[in-house]
Amino acid sequence: MMRRSIKVLFTSLFILCSISLFSQENVEETQDTVSLIHQLQESAYQAIITQNLDNVMPKLLRAKELANAYDDPKKKTLVCTTIAYFYYSINSFNLASSECAKAISYIKDETNSKELGVAYSLYGLISLKTNNKDNAERYLDRADRIFQNLNDDVELAKVKYKKGIFAYEEENIQVALNYFAAALEVFENSNIPFYESLANMYLAKCLIRIPTATEADKEANIDKAKIAIDKAFEISKKNKYLKTETESYKAYSDIAFLQGRTEEANTSLRNFIDKRDELEEIHASVLSKNLNFESNSEELNAIIALQQSDLDQQQRSITMNRFTTGLSVALIIILSLLTLSLYKNNNLRAKANNLLQDKNDELLIAKEKAEKASLAKAQFLSTITHELRTPMYAVTGLTHLLLEESPREDQKEHLNSLKFSGEYLLSLINNILDLNKLEANKVELEKKTFSLKNRVEDVLIALKKSALDKNNKISLEYDDSIPQKLVGDPVVLSQILINLVGNSVKFTENGKVSIRVKKLSQTDRSVLLHFEVEDTGVGISLKKQKAIFESFTQGSVQINRKFGGTGLGLSIVKNLLNLMDSKVHLESEIGKGSKFWFDLKLNISDEKPETSSADVLTKSLSYETLENLNILVVEDNKINQMITKKILEKNKINCSVADNGEDAVKMAKENNYDLILMDIHMPGISGIEATQQIREFKQEIPIIALTAVTIDENLDDFYKAGFNEIIPKPFKTEEFFEKIYRTLQPQKVDN
Repeated sequence: MMRRSIKVLFTSLFILCSISLFSQENVEETQDTVSLIHQLQESAYQAIITQNLDNVMPKLLRAKELANAYDDPKKKTLVCTTIAYFYYSINSFNLASSECAKAISYIKDETNSKELGVAYSLYGLISLKTNNKDNAERYLDRADRIFQNLNDDVELAKVKYKKGIFAYEEENIQVALNYFAAALEVFENSNIPFYESLANMYLAKCLIRIPTATEADKEANIDKAKIAIDKAFEISKKNKYLKTETESYKAYSDIAFLQGRTEEANTSLRNFIDKRDELEEIHASVLSKNLNFESNSEELNAIIALQQSDLDQQQRSITMNRFTTGLSVALIIILSLLTLSLYKNNNLRAKANNLLQDKNDELLIAKEKAEKASLAKAQFLSTITHELRTPMYAVTGLTHLLLEESPREDQKEHLNSLKFSGEYLLSLINNILDLNKLEANKVELEKKTFSLKNRVEDVLIALKKSALDKNNKISLEYDDSIPQKLVGDPVVLSQILINLVGNSVKFTENGKVSIRVKKLSQTDRSVLLHFEVEDTGVGISLKKQKAIFESFTQGSVQINRKFGGTGLGLSIVKNLLNLMDSKVHLESEIGKGSKFWFDLKLNISDEKPETSSADVLTKSLSYETLENLNILVVEDNKINQMITKKILEKNKINCSVADNGEDAVKMAKENNYDLILMDIHMPGISGIEATQQIREFKQEIPIIALTAVTIDENLDDFYKAGFNEIIPKPFKTEEFFEKIYRTLQPQKVDN
């Protein structure tokens, strides 16, 4: 009996010691886990602010896995907030918003938690970027209250900085300036260089935009802005804050421009564009890589979790069946099995990650090749279209001049043929440009009031001669119940109809082309319309109907030889209708004809419809008002000089010529001109730079860009540089004089 009692006592002591030892190991393991979570999170945060992003997501996913296992809401909030900040830093705001909302959900009941305040603060900034301004203001105010209660000056300064961004976006510049100045003082005193550089940059932006009573105050603010932006640059470069440095280049360019340092302004603007493009490439690469990594990591974690569950089941079974034979043996067996399982799982994860990395590398290489090919294509088209437009200007201009000099009938016939060929080539160039603008997503739809019936009738008038040449009849069936005034992009709609009707006219001889516009349904605000273009032409085979809307595609080689053309018109129609949330359909039969149709939803307007430019020109343009004007033509091409000069002088306009941008600036300074026609691409300084220099001493003189515009040129940049109007070469003479007249209306024409 005594022996049995002693045995039970020793067994109990052994179990208690084992449990005590196991508990102590758990405490030490917990402390190590918390330390590792903070270490991974802080390392990831530092990598984010320096934009060294390659290893950020693996660290954060590991921290997330540890935080979930530790099951502490604050740790989970901390990690999710950092993940949200990672997505925010690469401009993926929807993913950032999702992660931040998840972070808030873990800890929303702890109203005075620092982790909750940080999550609120970031969520407010993300909401501002997603244009949810009510959310932004609400969450920034919540963060402000939390940090006031906690007396946390540093985090409170970060919230004030973000409120400054909110005020800046709302155009409340003075309020924003106050926030940035208050926050900056705390960042400087607390030695927080990242936020110090950001606050200095925004302070500079506010100083150059704030209204001032006197010119002296304005100059003083610009000088202060220069000091602030220099400080932002110094901190950003020293600490390798790539994103802050990039944004600082743009602010520095604006300040240099205001101070008259044009060359420095242009250099900084180019640096901003280069750095921004570099950042966008980094963000695109990292986002693609890490989203795939996160997705696959979650799959592997699911496998690990499943196997861990099996091991736990085995552990319970072994413990229950063999507890009496010794707890120490059972623990050794369990630990051995866990080690083996983790080793196998780690090998599986390593193999999967290596495979994933290889696939990502292949995708990145393929992406880079595709981007380089697309860039080469855009550059080639930009160059070739510009080079084609320049001689085309000579062809169309000389043809126009010769036709106005009373040629003999036989000469007139040849000149008309030359004019037709020139217009055909110009149409081809324009089609290529239109297609590439669509592919490059550079076409934006306008919303303006117009008369649909007038637009359709204008299209038919424009194609009337082409139809008569092929002995075709054009008929229009227009539903008179369609509202007279609609809202949409009339130019794009005209382009669609011209391509469809022009296509039917081209492939029909001695036949009929019918245009039908019907109303399908109508509400108080919008109307759904049905458009049909039907012809009795050659028709399209069923095999070719699927490919007919692709670029450079026609029904057959024989059709191409007989009717000509490039096969771009229908491709342009398809892309334009996609922009307008519609789709073109085709019904056709060889020898019987074709029918193209599409449905389009347009809004109804109460405004007065737009008047066509042709009507305005007919009513308002008077060539007599342009006589005796003094115009400076800036053009480096001698043939183009001669053509432009003769066109102007034929209408009794005095014309001077400058061969380059430097001469243009000098002549504009020494003479008084009523108007300057400025080419863009010239040796030496460009037309844009020459215009900027002229604007420094002559603000009011009208300057028109007369240039062969290419697809990579942003027309807004022309107006920002100081141009009043743009005339693309080659041009129609009537449109040329109409734009000159319209530009001069507030000047000499009114006098």
